[in-house]
Amino acid sequence: MREYWIWLAARKGMGNKQKLELAARFSDINAMWQAETYEGLTPSAQTSFRDKDLTEARRICAQCDRLGIFVLTADDPQYPNRLRSIADPPLVLYGKGSLPDFDREAAVAVVGTRRASAYGLMAAERMGGELASCGGLVVSGMAAGIDAQAAWGALRAGRPTVAVLGGGVDVIYPASNRSLYESILQRGCILSEYPPGSAPTKWTFPKRNRIVSGLSCAVLAVEAPENSGTMITARLALEQGRDLFVVPGHIASAFCAGSNALLRDGAAIATCGWDILGEYQGQFPDKLHKAQHKASWELPAPKPMAAPKPAMPKPVAPPTKAEPPKNDLLTGVTDEEQKLLQPLLSGDKTVDDLIALSGLETKKVLALLTMLELKGMLQILPGRRVTLS
Repeated sequence: MREYWIWLAARKGMGNKQKLELAARFSDINAMWQAETYEGLTPSAQTSFRDKDLTEARRICAQCDRLGIFVLTADDPQYPNRLRSIADPPLVLYGKGSLPDFDREAAVAVVGTRRASAYGLMAAERMGGELASCGGLVVSGMAAGIDAQAAWGALRAGRPTVAVLGGGVDVIYPASNRSLYESILQRGCILSEYPPGSAPTKWTFPKRNRIVSGLSCAVLAVEAPENSGTMITARLALEQGRDLFVVPGHIASAFCAGSNALLRDGAAIATCGWDILGEYQGQFPDKLHKAQHKASWELPAPKPMAAPKPAMPKPVAPPTKAEPPKNDLLTGVTDEEQKLLQPLLSGDKTVDDLIALSGLETKKVLALLTMLELKGMLQILPGRRVTLS
């Protein structure tokens, strides 16, 4: 039966919801495929439905069998009712890994910008880990930035996570997420509505987002600029009747302008995973529990400011050999902060460059970058590049 659903998904001239309603008129999908005419279709749709060639659909099925990809069709008992209820449900889902029973899971979609700040990366990993530790299921798009960090947070908490891709489930995008992709497959699931081998495009990512939110009870926006894909997902979530939560962001950061606007417009604030999952404890009493989660890294606590000492006259020192002047930027910073700032004197660096050059742990570098960004000493640019302010 799989090939008939794949054939139906490829028909032009009508939306997925209408296709499902049309299929419901027949005893099964095979009977629909065999029909000669279909009432209520536009001429272009009638032409598309008269094409009964199953060659491509059978090729896709054979490819899935060869690659170990399962095919979940809209009439399958495992197809999530939660997803079926949205305005444009996918007729076919391709997947790898272990498919969860979404209708029995407190699934939370975690979304945000690919060009995240150090603060956003920290918040995403922390929220992903807390949601997972409390029994929730983290769903994301496996994009760079916020999506990836939230998925890592769930995995590091020892829990499965689900990624919905904008291309085929066998196409790792971005390529830098290979390790994350393989880790998700060991414990969770990867889904897509696109056949194997499909390359992601700028059009498929927004379409993917409706599935990310459609599989979930709630959507959590961690960090989002204005007019970003995250804002589209937030709108889709509200249209689908999903609850919308937002991590508050720095008021002076462009990375947080969109997500802070969502808070202003009525989204619920979330500063920990239980802020979200506590809303669903009555619905999933056997799944959810308030739990302590140890984040893999934290922002350092601010040091107390010492009281100023009275000025004392300094003795005049004898003249010494002149030394090269020290850069003012490096005055008054800690040794660890200097390890990050010194390389930036010669030009922009990526976060990965700074980790390698400083010799510090990743979690320490991210925490220090956030503090230096808040102090106005540096900026984190698109592509995770860092420059001096």
